[in-house]
Amino acid sequence: MEKLIELKNVSKTYKMGKIETVALNNINLTVNKGEILVILGSSGSGKTTLLNVISGLDRMDANEEHKSFKITKRNKNSYIKYNNTDISKYSDLRMTLFRKKKLGFIFQTYNLLEHLNVRENVLVGSKLGNSKANIDKIIDLVGLTKHKKKYMHELSGGEQQRVSIARALAKEPEVMFCDEPTGALDEKTGKKVLECLVEANEKMGTTLIIVTHNPGIALIGDKVIKMNSGKIVEEIINKKRTNPKDIPWG
Repeated sequence: MEKLIELKNVSKTYKMGKIETVALNNINLTVNKGEILVILGSSGSGKTTLLNVISGLDRMDANEEHKSFKITKRNKNSYIKYNNTDISKYSDLRMTLFRKKKLGFIFQTYNLLEHLNVRENVLVGSKLGNSKANIDKIIDLVGLTKHKKKYMHELSGGEQQRVSIARALAKEPEVMFCDEPTGALDEKTGKKVLECLVEANEKMGTTLIIVTHNPGIALIGDKVIKMNSGKIVEEIINKKRTNPKDIPWG
């Protein structure tokens, strides 16, 4: 598979007064194009920090002067590369444009616009990325065709999460970042959401990076990394992905 993302010696330290907390400790990772990567770990393991740093929502520790963000320390040989371009050197503006054009996000909270219906919410996603995607086809992909004229208060939690998936897909992102996408959902609804994500990967070629504390979800990935105390403690390659409806839950 073709390499899409590469992290080398990536660290992240948070400071509160004189107290420093190491959230990421020299992370090395490769993500291939079209892959489903699952980042698995308990609360405080560093998994969400890793997602935020890979996606440019947060900055890795740096070792050189830069006008647009505060510098701490980093290994001189550290970087985050997309298609062999080091995005860790991007300015804040360039990083924002990169995220807007290339990346999609799914969070545990849906962040939908209550005054818009399903189709209109998804259309917002396509406008954000200047995409020419077929909105109705994407809504059908996530199983919401019969609900596309409904407003958010008329939908269940699982249906709203599927709207947020469709909105992110409408940008036609190269990578979709999913932070605990089923965290607020029951088993049946959560598995339906995962089925939508896997289908997006298979039909649209979207690379998925999924953060979760649920070990069952690891089975749907091509690659699984287990995190503890800011480090990758194990990397697992699944020879065959498990259908979301067949995974154990919790």
